[in-house]
Formats: sequence, structure tokens, C-alpha cells
Amino acid sequence: MELFLSGVRVLSLTHFLQGPSAVQLLADLGADVIKVEPPGRGAWERRWAGGRSFRDGESVFFLLANRNQRSLTLDLRTEAGKDVLRRLVRTADVLVENYRPGVLDRLGFGYDAVARLNPRVIYCSCSGYGPSGPYRDYPGQDLLVQAVSGLASLSGGADDPPVAVGTPVVDQHAAVLAAFGIVAALRGREQTGRGCRIDASLLAAALDLQIEPLNYHLNGGHLLPRSRFGLASTFHEAPYGIYRTRDGWIALSLSPISRLAELTGSPALAAFRDEESFVRREQIAAVLAAVLPDRTTQEWLDLFQPAGVWCMPVNDYSRLMEDPQVQHTLSLLHFDHPHAGPVRVLGHPLRYDGEAPPLRRRPPLLGEHTEEILREAGYTGEEIRRLRDERVV
Repeated sequence: MELFLSGVRVLSLTHFLQGPSAVQLLADLGADVIKVEPPGRGAWERRWAGGRSFRDGESVFFLLANRNQRSLTLDLRTEAGKDVLRRLVRTADVLVENYRPGVLDRLGFGYDAVARLNPRVIYCSCSGYGPSGPYRDYPGQDLLVQAVSGLASLSGGADDPPVAVGTPVVDQHAAVLAAFGIVAALRGREQTGRGCRIDASLLAAALDLQIEPLNYHLNGGHLLPRSRFGLASTFHEAPYGIYRTRDGWIALSLSPISRLAELTGSPALAAFRDEESFVRREQIAAVLAAVLPDRTTQEWLDLFQPAGVWCMPVNDYSRLMEDPQVQHTLSLLHFDHPHAGPVRVLGHPLRYDGEAPPLRRRPPLLGEHTEEILREAGYTGEEIRRLRDERVV
């Protein structure tokens, strides 16, 4: 497939998930992404992985968000290291960073300094709460932002504590928004000839994820308390929720109560009118919670789906990987890593003319491309040896 971002050079001063995932989306589409890492220890995500998921010492957390990139080690605490980065900035199209606000300014690579070196650069800062404000210096982390943004308050039963989403949705949505902003800014630069600064924060991403309920709240919408009987939101009518069956769980979306009453044969459900599905949603959900354990999930699916009821099984990861539509849709990339061996990771989530972007480079070893990148930047072999001897790279 055509790599739409071929010829675009991205300097990635990123770690954790938000920044690396954002630049990986660009790298998948052909951008030349140079990951700048401290010598010796490398980026933070090389040394940590959720669930202690390491393959022969290689962090799966690193492997999942750093493909199609090159690794350059560079000590930005040294003047020689700063000189290298300044030279790279002059030829870059994009710089992406997710240090805490102010760190790169102190190192001499804030937006103003970088824009003086290269007025055409797109400078994207990924942060927890944005570049200013009372929370500017607080740690920006997915769970913390789910909490402060109100997102965690939306999930869970009436008697449960607030429930965080069980995957870093804020990090990943913020990454996608950052990549979207960068592509938009590159298009804008074609028209103006100028670069710009983009601020992508976890807090803004978390608020954007709540586009529906938050806007209802802002405009006097009727939001209800969390349900005791499986209803999945505070603003949908019944049966919108997840219910236990004889052998598992089933999700029911927006469907007429009269149809469900007919299919389940429940006299209690038949006592409700369709127009009561919001005002009496808790009572309706209670009846469904009592009726649905009578059959297995598959038995209900076989009954409901042909009748047009919106429903799906609730898969855990074992069932997910056996699901026929997931098998049809899922994009997995396979590669051999010199340390980790065979690795499988989720691929790019979009298709372009029916094709997914290819894997061009496995996630790099620390500093694997340092000499290659320095030579491209004009450094001689002797200069590179000196930088290595001085532990700049």
C-alpha cells in the first residue's frame, strides 16, 4: 500500500504510552520516526511492562508501541548531545514530546527555541493536563485522569465505588488525537509554510471521550444514578446493559420492551409499555436480571438476534480470540525479535484501500540506529567515535 507519510521525519522524545503510540501511528504510515533515548537505560517503557510481561528480558510494553521506528541514544544533559539534537531539529518535520511541562524548556528545546531553529516544525506536546493551569505539574497518568475527569464516576453498579475502565482508554485516545493533530498541521503547513504547536493532553482526551453524557449534563439533560441491575449508562433507556445468563453474560442494547417480553415470555416484562423504558428503566432491568439466567448466552442470542434485538455476548480474552468476527477483523503483526523471539502485537487499526500498513521495522534495540542516523546528519566516523567515547550517544 502507499505510505502516505513517506518523507516526513519525526523526532520522538516520548516515553510511557501516549507519546509512543501517537508516533507509532505516524510511523505505520511511512514517517521516518527517530526515537531519542538516554544512553544506557533507554526509554522508561523498556524497563516496565504491565502484568510483568517480558519476553526474555524484552518489555512487551515497549514492543507494542515502538515498531517502524529507529532508535538514537543521546544524552541531552551534555552540550554535545544538544548539538546533535539541534542538527536533527533543522531537518525534522515534526517533534513529539511527552516530558512534564517545562522540562524541555529547561534543556533548551521548548517550542520557541525549536521554532527558531526550524520555523516549519510541527511541535506536539503530549501532557497530562496541558501546558498551564493549577494541575500543570501533577503526574499525568491514565487512572488519575479517569478519576479527575469524571470518567470513572460513570461506571459500576449503584452500590459500587466508581469503576475505572480496565484498559488505558485515555492514553490511547490522547495518542490518536495527537496523531490527528499532527497530520492536520502538516496539511496546514502545505498552505501556510509555517509550523505550529499542538498541545494534546490526557485530560482533554478524557473529556472528549465523554462527549455524550457531559454534553447532556451541560444542557440540562436527565442523567440518572448508576443502576443496581446492570444498566450500563446513566442516560439510556432499558434494556441498555449487561445481564447474567445461565453460563455467562449478554449485552442488550436499545430494543423495544414489548419485543423482549414477547421473546422471553415474561408476564412481568409485558406489564411495561415501550414508552416507559426510560422512566421505569430500573424496574425493567430488575425483571430482565431475573429472567435472563433461565437460558445460556447462546440460547438467548439464537432467539434474540433473528428477531432484530440488539445483543452480543460478553467475551473475555479467551473467547475474544475465538470470535469469528474478531478473527476476520483483527490485525495482528508477527515478527521475530533478536532477544524476545517470536512476537505478536496488534497492528494498525485502519485499512487503506483494504490494506493495513506493513511492518517495515520491528521495535528497535536501544541505540540500534545511532550511527546510521548520525551519518545521515553529516557526522564523520571520527566524530561519531568521539561522541561514543564521551558517552554522549
